[in-house]
Amino acid sequence: MTLPTEPIGSIPRPDYLIAGLGDLAAGRIDAAALGELESRALADTISRFEETGSPVLTDGEQGKPSFATYPLAGLTDLAPDGVVIPFADGHTRQLPRLTAGPFRYATHADEYLTRAKALTDKPVKQAVIAASAISLVYPGDGIEGYSQEQFVADLVNEAEADIRRSLDAGADSVQIDFTEGRLSLKLDPSGGLLRQFVDLNNAVLDRFTAEERAKIGVHTCPGGDQDSVHSLDVDYAGLLPALFDLKAGRFFVQLASEAEPARALEVIKANLKGDQRVFVGVIDPIDPRVETPEEVRDRVLAAAKYIPADRLGTCDDCGFSPFADDTSTSRDIAFAKITARVEGTKLAAEKLG
Repeated sequence: MTLPTEPIGSIPRPDYLIAGLGDLAAGRIDAAALGELESRALADTISRFEETGSPVLTDGEQGKPSFATYPLAGLTDLAPDGVVIPFADGHTRQLPRLTAGPFRYATHADEYLTRAKALTDKPVKQAVIAASAISLVYPGDGIEGYSQEQFVADLVNEAEADIRRSLDAGADSVQIDFTEGRLSLKLDPSGGLLRQFVDLNNAVLDRFTAEERAKIGVHTCPGGDQDSVHSLDVDYAGLLPALFDLKAGRFFVQLASEAEPARALEVIKANLKGDQRVFVGVIDPIDPRVETPEEVRDRVLAAAKYIPADRLGTCDDCGFSPFADDTSTSRDIAFAKITARVEGTKLAAEKLG
C-alpha cells in the first residue's frame, strides 16, 4: 500500500531573497527587481522539492510576505496597530487593522500557484489563509459606515474566491491554514471564540460541493515562528473535537512536537468523521535535529493504531518559515527533514502493507 505525504507550505527563503526584501523596504530596489529574486528562489525551491521525492509540492511561499497576510499585501485601508500575537519566547507578531470598507483581497493565492505549476509536472497544493484569521483585522470598536456584518459578508466572498480560484487553476488540493484555532482557546478558554471561528470557516466551506470539499484541507498547529510557538501550552483536546466539525475532507494535524501524541490521537479517533482523512505531523520544523526515516516510520505506525491506514497520511507539523523574515531554520535542514518524511512514510507503508 501507499500512504499520501504532503508538505504544509513554507520553506525558508534564500539569503538573497531576504536581503532583497530589506532592500525593497529601504528603497534600494523596486518591486520588479524583487520579483526576479522571488522567481529565482521559486525555481530553486521547486527543484529541491523534486529531489526529495515528495509526491506533492508547494511553492514554499517564496513570494508571500507571510502565510497570514498575503491577501492584504497592497491594500491601503490598513493601519499597523492591529491584533498582537505573542509567542512563548517573548517575541510578537502584529496584524494590521482595517480602517475602511469594503474589504477585498489585494492578492489571491492562485497567483503563487500558477507560477509554481509552470515549473513542474508534479501535483502542487496551495495553502490559503482561513477566513477566521483575516477576521481579526476588523477592529473591536468597529468602522464607521462599515458594519462588522458587512465585513463578514465581504470576507466570506473573498475567502471563497481565494479557494475557488486555486482549485480552478489546477491545485492538487487547497489547504486552509487555521493556526488561530488553538490560539483562540488561550484568548477565550470558554471555547466561544473557537466556535465563532469554526462557524465562519464553515460559512465559506458551505459554498463548495462535497466533491470540492474532498480536495480542501485544514491545517492546525500551535504556531511556528523563530523557533517558538504561540499555543503549544493549550490543551489539544479542547480544539480537536471542534476542528473536525469543519466541513473539509482533509486535516493536517501537528503531532511530532506534541508532548502526548497518543492522547491527541485518541481524541482524533473519537471525532474523525467518515469522509475525512488525517495527515499526522511526523516532522517538527522547530527542532534543528533532522529526524531519521525510522523515527518517522515509528510515528506513522503509532498513529495507525488509532486511524485506519486508508484514512491516514503524513505531513510536517507546520511550515518551516511562515513569515518571510524567519531565518531560524536553514533551507538545507528543511529539505533534509522533508526527505526524511518521504522516506519514513514509505517505510511505514511497507510495514502496514
